[in-house]
Order: sequence, then C-alpha cells, then structure tokens
Amino acid sequence: MPTRSSIPATPRIISPSPTPSERDALDSYTGPMTRAARRRLATPLPVSEEGNEEDDVPGRRRARTRSRSPVETRPTAGRRTSKKRTTKTADANMTSTDSTTAAPNGDMAMSEKQEKEVSNGHLLPPQPAGYTGWGWKDISRSPSPLGLIPIHRHWRAFIHKHEVPRKALHVSIGFFVVWLYLSGTQTLSVCPYLMGALIPIAAVDVLRHHNASFNRFYVKVLGALMRESEFTGYNGVIFYLLGAWIVLGFFPKDVGVVGTLLLSWCDTAASTFGRLYGRYTPRIRTGKSLAGSLAAFLVGVGTSAFFWGWLVPTKGPMPGDELFMFTGTLRLPQLLSEAVGLSPAQATISGGLALGVMSIWSGFVAAASEVANVCGLDDNLTIPVLSGLGIWGFLKIFG
Repeated sequence: MPTRSSIPATPRIISPSPTPSERDALDSYTGPMTRAARRRLATPLPVSEEGNEEDDVPGRRRARTRSRSPVETRPTAGRRTSKKRTTKTADANMTSTDSTTAAPNGDMAMSEKQEKEVSNGHLLPPQPAGYTGWGWKDISRSPSPLGLIPIHRHWRAFIHKHEVPRKALHVSIGFFVVWLYLSGTQTLSVCPYLMGALIPIAAVDVLRHHNASFNRFYVKVLGALMRESEFTGYNGVIFYLLGAWIVLGFFPKDVGVVGTLLLSWCDTAASTFGRLYGRYTPRIRTGKSLAGSLAAFLVGVGTSAFFWGWLVPTKGPMPGDELFMFTGTLRLPQLLSEAVGLSPAQATISGGLALGVMSIWSGFVAAASEVANVCGLDDNLTIPVLSGLGIWGFLKIFG
C-alpha cells in the first residue's frame, strides 16, 4: 500500500545585515566639508510644538515622542496624505532643512543668513523691537540696553556708561538742600513744592506710556537725564521727589535733611565707584558690589559729620533747630545702663565721640539702604525712607 510522504518545510532564509564597510561603499562621495558645515548638518532642527501632531507631511513622519526629531522615511504604499498642513511651522522647518542641505559646501554666510530668516525662535525667546508697553515690574531697576534713546548712542561713555548729566543733577539737589537750610527754610514748607512738581511729572510719565510717539519725543528731549531702562519704565525723578517728600514731611528736621543728603550724595558715590571698581570686589547682590557699598558708607560718614559737626554749629542755629533729635549727646537706655551697672554719667557720651558714633551709624544706614531691595522699588525712594527710619530709630533709643 503506497504511503504518502510529508512535504519538507521551506527553509527560511534571512539576509545578513550589511557590514559597516558595505554601508560606507554605498554612500556617495560628497567632497571635502568644513567642520562648521558638518556641525550644522549634524545638528537636529527644532520641532515646533504648535499644530496637530497627527498632521501628515509628505516624505516625513514624527519620530517616537522621546526624541522629538523628524525622521526621513519613504511614503507608505496605500497611505493617504490628504490632510493639509495648517501651521506655518512645518513649512518653516521644511524650508530650513532644504536650505541647509542645499547650501554650497563651506558657504557659511549663505546658510547662516537663511537659518536666521526661517528661525522660529525655538531656542531663543522673541526679543521686543522697541516699545512694548509698561508693566508694574518696570518700577524696579533693570539693565540699561543701548539703542532705545538716540543720544545714548552718540555719547556712549559720557551719558550711557558714566551717566554724567544724571549724576550732576543728583548731586546738585544735595547742595540745593544745604542752601535751603542756610536760608532758614523749614522742611514742612518745602513739601508742597515737592508734591506740586511730583504730580505733573508723574502724570506726564503715565501719558507717555500710553502714547508711543509722545514717548519718543519725551526721551529725545530728556534722554540725557534718563536710563534706557526708563524708556518703558517710570522715570527715577518721580521716586526721587516722592522719597524726599516722605523724609522731609514725616521726620524731624535734622533727620529729614540728612536723609535727603544721603540720597543725593551716597547714591551717586555708590553708583560711580561701583561702576569703576565693582569688578575687582565681591558682589553683594545683583547690581551691587562691595566697592559701591564702601563708597556709600564713607560718603555717609562724611555727610553726617559735615552737617552735625560743621554746618549746624558754625552756621546755626536756624529756626527749627531746637527740634533736632541729635543734640550732641548719646546715652544708653536706662534699663540697659542699670542692667550693666553704669551710672547716668558713665552711660552718656558727648562731643566728638558722640558725633563719631552718629556719623558711623549714618554711613552704615546709608550703605545698607542702598543695597537693600524692597519689593524691587527704585533706590531713589528706598534710600531716603530707610535712612530716615534708621537714624530716627537710633536716636529714639540712644538720643
């Protein structure tokens, strides 16, 4: 009886993968290539996060989610690509790839120019090209870029870097305060004039932030006295007037005068010496160096010694000097002197020693208020207010 023999299975033949040498042989010769051009071709292009990820682009599909880089593939047979591209980012990426690949070998200028034209800003946030409006955070100081105010471009060292006109105005107000004291003017009588100047200046500043053409005219006229960061922020004169109004109106006469002098002279010294020698000293915080703080401290010591040690004794007394908090003597509080066993005479100092202690404390307060960052407020406001509080509190305890 014949038997049916089983048909042997067809053997499965697996084609071996090409070796690296075989793959190299298949590559076409591309000629010599510079390192910059090779690095540019090897760098993956940014992929826009906008648009629908399911959009199909002919000749290209998105790789796995982890890599986020496009991969060239052949179009799958029978696969429909009827969906339209709805975002401009995909077109920009296609154009960027084609322009980079088609650039001549070693032509760096052409390819870089094309990359800049089609860049979608994936790696670099878009930069504002001029006035973009004002925000509440602009009341704080910020780096002063070059190019917003025309006169800063023509006088880079005199106005932009060293701020000579601005510092001259800053210092001159201190001498004006000394003249007011010598003329017998009371601090409370100055406050209405300060407020009368503050209101229109602040109103004009608000107006220019809502009118771009008026803002350009404003900075063209007063640009020499401004920082370029004030192009989109409030003018420092507003905070200067507000700080002087507070310290002269709410503190005793000598404290108010010294607080205004510290604002005028210590802030200028800190800015000048900080810009000159700040790079050689440790940084205390952003924009504040040890060199600037030491300058503010020394000028503060000299300012206090000048006012209480020379101006008042030689040119005074003036009307209102009887209300001074510092009268040339300092004493420990009674509770503290009794706790350490000191008599009232031993707990009291006067003359040059008291003046020296008062001057050192005033210099320390001036330097500390210049460094302090109170909610990002301008130091033209914080220096007189904090200095007045520090001196008033010290004399309230030891005066």
